[in-house]
Amino acid sequence: MPLIHSTDPDFRVCQISFDTLLAIQLEAEERGWATRWSSVHALRSQVKEGSVVLQSLMREERGGVVRAYRCLLLFSAAEDDGSGGVATIDLDPARFESLERLDRDPDVRKALARTFSLAMGGISMVSKN
Repeated sequence: MPLIHSTDPDFRVCQISFDTLLAIQLEAEERGWATRWSSVHALRSQVKEGSVVLQSLMREERGGVVRAYRCLLLFSAAEDDGSGGVATIDLDPARFESLERLDRDPDVRKALARTFSLAMGGISMVSKN
C-alpha cells in the first residue's frame, strides 16, 4: 500500500461524526477488512462519542484502481480522562470521497499533517524547566 503524502490529490483531513465512524466500522466488517475494530462494541469501548478527525494515510490499489483507503483516526478516549487515541481504519473509496474536507488551505493541510505525525509518535504533557 503506497503512502499518501500531504501533496497528493487524495490526501485529506476530515472531521466526522461518531455515527459516521460507526457506519465506516460496519462497512469494514461487512467487507472483511482487517484494519478496523473487532466489533462495534469494541469501538464503543475505546472511542468516546463525539467528533473524530480522519486523515488519509495509504491507498490500496489493484489493477490501477483504488480498492480502499487506510486512514488514521484521532479521537477522544472513552475513559473520559481527557486522553485521546490514534488508530487506523479502512474506508471504501466512495465513502472516502463523500467526506467533507478540513484541509483545503495548504497551510492548514501542513499543520494537520504535522498534528497527526506527532500523535502517531506519542504526545505527553511536558513540565517546563
